[in-house]
Amino acid sequence: MSEELAQGPKESPPAPRAGSREVWKKGGRLLSVLLAVNVLLLACTLISGGAFNKVAVYDTDVFALLTTMMLLASLWTLFYLLRTVRCPNAVPYRDAHAGPIWLRGGLVLFGICTLVMDVFKTGYYSSFFECQSAIKILHPLTQAVFVIVQTYFLWVSAKDCIHVHLDLTRCGLMFTLTTNLAIWMAAVVDESVHQTHSYDSSHSNTSHHRFVPDPERAGSSVGGDCPCNTAICQIFQQGYFYLYPFNIEYSLFASTMLYVMWKNVGRLLASSTHGHGHTPSRVSLFRETFFAGPILGLMLFVVGLAVFIIYEVQVSGEGGRTQQALVIYYSFNIICLGLMTLVSLSGSVIYRFDRRAMDHHKNPTRTLDVALLMGAALGQYAISYYSIVAVVVGAPRDLLGGLNLAHALLMIAQHTFQNVFIIESLHRGPPGVEPRDTTPKEPCHGLTFANLDALHTLPACPSTPRLVGPSPEGVQEAVAVILAPRGHWRRRCLKDISLFLLLCNVILWIMPAFGARPHFSNTVEVDFYGYSLWAAIVNICLPFGIFYRMHAVSSLLEVYVLS
Repeated sequence: MSEELAQGPKESPPAPRAGSREVWKKGGRLLSVLLAVNVLLLACTLISGGAFNKVAVYDTDVFALLTTMMLLASLWTLFYLLRTVRCPNAVPYRDAHAGPIWLRGGLVLFGICTLVMDVFKTGYYSSFFECQSAIKILHPLTQAVFVIVQTYFLWVSAKDCIHVHLDLTRCGLMFTLTTNLAIWMAAVVDESVHQTHSYDSSHSNTSHHRFVPDPERAGSSVGGDCPCNTAICQIFQQGYFYLYPFNIEYSLFASTMLYVMWKNVGRLLASSTHGHGHTPSRVSLFRETFFAGPILGLMLFVVGLAVFIIYEVQVSGEGGRTQQALVIYYSFNIICLGLMTLVSLSGSVIYRFDRRAMDHHKNPTRTLDVALLMGAALGQYAISYYSIVAVVVGAPRDLLGGLNLAHALLMIAQHTFQNVFIIESLHRGPPGVEPRDTTPKEPCHGLTFANLDALHTLPACPSTPRLVGPSPEGVQEAVAVILAPRGHWRRRCLKDISLFLLLCNVILWIMPAFGARPHFSNTVEVDFYGYSLWAAIVNICLPFGIFYRMHAVSSLLEVYVLS
């Protein structure tokens, strides 16, 4: 008896096994986050210090750090790919919501533009190789290798829920994410330095030309400037500054995908949700729409391009045309933002009559999308509120001040209502899925042919003990999508709304990303806050506003597909 009592506790499994596993999971995440925070702070210190001429941190130091980080991240990525190939049980689950095709397609597009930028950058620094450090040529070459390796890695592994070497994988993903954020910060700081140098060199409130070379950053790190006088050198210089926005978006797209992979490390998916997603196999661009949204969106897109060209030409030219260019720019933005606000409100009203069930499944991709939409919008909120205070409290009461005030107010309203529409759309189930608590009274109608076994799983049909497959919920949603009325007016309106907002966000991304800076051309904020404070506000907040537009495009494309 004593032996049985002695052996009893040994045979019983430990009770807190699941809890300890969860604690260790949080500990592994904490370790990777601490690594990322320390590396990011080091990169932030060097990048920000290298932006000022009086700090003894040269651009070669920044290039050396970024090159080292990209080499280490590329080596870890190759190790991950080789390890998953050799270990067949390394990825037992794949998250169907992670890495949608439009997000990976955008990553490839921005990656190709980044490679072209690296070619121009290499040609630019090679034009005066005799007075440059070798690291300036090695940096774009290393970045090209990093972009190729990372793009392939995210294309094939974005959906992975890996279950081997969990702590090492979390640290590697966080380090790669930090590398992309460091590249993004370096590009944003470089852009801000050029903007500031252009303003100071011209001594005019109307000039913000983005291609004036900065002698400190174009010169060697030990003194002496490297002139860029040849035509080929100037072409390379202008070319890679034109492509900077694509490099910035590539880094941010890669960061979001890496974060979702980090959240999916060690994740267990139920068999009912394994491989189940709401993304259809084929997507037709203007399918089941009224064509009003795409046509109106294309018209605003074309008009916006013309306004942007006129603005750049007139602001960069004679000073007398600056006010006219600003009036045209603000007028177009007011019309565009007003229409986007009304359309977003219309979409939210349509959802009040939509009986689709809310999707409450755990979805790291959707959680990240919502957080990025809300967080990135804060940048434009800050700029708008600073502009409102400057216009209301400031002395001038002219047409330009009124347009600036209307533009700031509509910018806040548009971001708010568009976020409400997108977030509600992302939380809706697929078309045709009714809430589970409904008790249908009538049988199914309007079916020409259907599988009888599938009909038993519909909420609108009498319940039956016979179920199809191991996942009745997944089959129920899939069959409901098939049986949903294709020509329903609400679905068409939602598709038109999403396409219209998508095209408008694209043109509103192009304008600030490629050099439109009415914040400095308009003298109201500069005179009220002073150039130094206003430049700091714009240079910190505007990159988040630019990222918001492109992230909204990605989310709206998903809304269009799910509608």
